[in-house]
Amino acid sequence: MSAQSQALAKAEVLSQALPWLLKFKDAILVIKFGGNAMIEKELFESFAQDITFLKLSGIHPVVIHGGGPQISLALKNAGIETRFIKGLRYTDEKSIQIIRRILVDEIQADIVSEINKIHDCAVGISGDDLNLLHGEKITNIDGLNVELGLVGEVTKVEPKAIFEAISAGKVPVISTLARDKMGQVLNINADFAASAIASAVEAKKMIILTDVIGLMSNYPDPESLISFINARDLSGLLPKLDEGMKPKMQACLSAVQNGVSRAHVIDGRIAHGLMVEIFTDQGAGTMVVNDE
Repeated sequence: MSAQSQALAKAEVLSQALPWLLKFKDAILVIKFGGNAMIEKELFESFAQDITFLKLSGIHPVVIHGGGPQISLALKNAGIETRFIKGLRYTDEKSIQIIRRILVDEIQADIVSEINKIHDCAVGISGDDLNLLHGEKITNIDGLNVELGLVGEVTKVEPKAIFEAISAGKVPVISTLARDKMGQVLNINADFAASAIASAVEAKKMIILTDVIGLMSNYPDPESLISFINARDLSGLLPKLDEGMKPKMQACLSAVQNGVSRAHVIDGRIAHGLMVEIFTDQGAGTMVVNDE
C-alpha cells in the first residue's frame, strides 16, 4: 500500500469516529482500568494515549483503577498470605497500609505520570480523601455471613472533587479506598467503586477493562461471547458466574439500574480496545443495558 493510500485509510477511520465524537461530547465516561493492561508496558502506554485522546476530544474520562497483581506481590514480599473470600481480598490492619501505599503512591502515581507525559491533564484522587467515598464493612454476601476484615462497600459518593477536577480541565484518576463512619480506611473492590462513582456522576458509559473478551455463556469459549444483555437476563445469570467475572457483571448491573446508560466489559489485553468500544459501530466485549 502506498503512503497516500495509507493516509487515506487513516482519514477514513478518523471520519467514522465523528458521529461518536459528537454523541459523547461533554459526556462523562467512567473507565475502570485493571488486569494485564496495568502491568504490560505497551498496553499501559496505549491506555494513557486513549485517555488523552478522549480528553482532547471534548469527552470527560474518569479513571478508576484497581491493582490486584501489584498488591498481591507487595503483600507476598511483606510475608502476608493473600486470601480471597467470594472473590474479595481479605484485608487486615497491616494489609490496608500496604494496599493504600501501592494504590496511591505507586499505581495512581504511575497512571497520572503516563498520561501527563502526553498532555498535562491528569490528577490523582484517593477515595478516602476529600469525602469522596464513604463505606462500611462487608459482613454478608449472598445471604451468608463473611469475615473480610477491612473490606468495604460504598455507601455514599460525594462527587464534588471529581466535578471540580473536570471543571479544571483534568482527568481524575481515582484509587478505590473509602472511609467508614469512624474514619477507618477500607479496601473497596474497584469494579464496585467504579459502578458507584459512575452512578453518582451520571456517566453516559461505564467501561471495565479486564483480562477476558467479555461475558461468555460457555467460558472460556470465545464463540460464546454475549455481546449484548439486558438487566433482567443478567440478573438471572449472575448466580452461575465464577468469582472472577461475577463482581464485574454485578457492577455493570448496578450501574445501569442506577442511571448509567450503558455498561461494558471489554478485553483490556487489546491495545486501543477502548477506542474500538467508544468510536465504532461494532463495539467490543459485552454491553449491559437496563430493561428496555
